Amino acid sequence: MTTKPRVLFICTGNSARSQMAEAFLKKYGADRFDVYSAGLEPSIVNPLTVKALAQAGIDWSAAKSKGLGEFLGKVHFGYVITVCSRAEERCPIFPGVSQRLHWPFDDPAAVSGTEEEKLAAFVRVRDEIENKVKDWLK
Repeated sequence: MTTKPRVLFICTGNSARSQMAEAFLKKYGADRFDVYSAGLEPSIVNPLTVKALAQAGIDWSAAKSKGLGEFLGKVHFGYVITVCSRAEERCPIFPGVSQRLHWPFDDPAAVSGTEEEKLAAFVRVRDEIENKVKDWLK
């Protein structure tokens, strides 16, 4: 019995980008990978993350923000992928990782403005992440 490689997406708060990346890799690659996400400073999953994913047909309403401590030294990952520059700079070394990748995306939570403008930022980053995941799977 072979096990699928594990992928861990990391960002600062595990509230938006890493959650979206986890959602899309689960959607498109669950047959090939076991997928997780975590944050350097976990907080809560941003409600606009849930809304943007719902618009893409993914129910992410039960998602929880997780910290690296849940995985570091406990789970072996074939891939660790940072999705923000801060996480890339501060990410600890995961022993035995086959590949460490960096996919930088803008932080949609940093956008100010109306609720519509904020959601538009989440949707833009969501679409960028979805395209990156699809390209990576090719």
